[in-house]
Amino acid sequence: MTGREDEPDPEALMAEYIRNRGDIFEEWHFMARYVPRTVMLQHDASGYILQNANKTTPDQELSVVMRELIATAYLSAKGDQRFAANHVRRLYRLGVTSAVIFEAAEAIAPVVGHSTISHVARSIMLANDPAYPFGVMPPGGEPKQLTPFPELDIGREASEPPSSIAKDEDWRDMAAIDPELARRTAAFVDHCLAIGRKPTPLLGPGPRALVAIAALCARGEAEIAARYIRRAYACGISRRKVLEAISVVYNMTGAVSVQIGIRAIRLAEATGSLPQA
Repeated sequence: MTGREDEPDPEALMAEYIRNRGDIFEEWHFMARYVPRTVMLQHDASGYILQNANKTTPDQELSVVMRELIATAYLSAKGDQRFAANHVRRLYRLGVTSAVIFEAAEAIAPVVGHSTISHVARSIMLANDPAYPFGVMPPGGEPKQLTPFPELDIGREASEPPSSIAKDEDWRDMAAIDPELARRTAAFVDHCLAIGRKPTPLLGPGPRALVAIAALCARGEAEIAARYIRRAYACGISRRKVLEAISVVYNMTGAVSVQIGIRAIRLAEATGSLPQA
């Protein structure tokens, strides 16, 4: 216990946290006993980013579903299935099916590794385990039909559909050394980003680009993220949505990831700053 009179009251703080979020992990109660102001400021930022009740503002552009898809994919990439399962249940309550969650996992896989798809599978399995205590499952469990959300179809009808990643200079140089490696890896990335993919996936190329951009910024890859941001802009995604997507990984990777995101946006918007993909 801190014993400091100027610190927030831990019990009142956690009551607000639960009221805004709906639930919370037990370690937050323990943390609040020792660093209540840290928890308060963390909730103020993360609650805004994940659009918890009483923390949103009217000017936010990115849907709560898109935020939760990014959070679930990245938490799973870090191996935090216990946290990620809670987000899976929130997605279920928002009308999102496991199929779409897997497609978000595809989108992050080229950045953090295809094993992440199996980590997402573990998160979904844990969310469906009746013994898992965090978060409420909707009546009947996983939704049977997907409830559409604003970003779902972005990029499908772009005037210039995103080109194959194989046209990027890195893949061209790779092909000059090992053409088979370039062909196979580019095919996987194109599939994951829904570039020229048949049949048409549930999650379009626009939202997939947002998932990848957030992960790239978390890895510190501002230049590569900038190339993906240009792809997102070509799909009709606003710079505000790009920044809000990047901000989702703040919880897992720190504020530096958002700074890197701003650098990536500046690079993407600077004429002649990047080779054409």
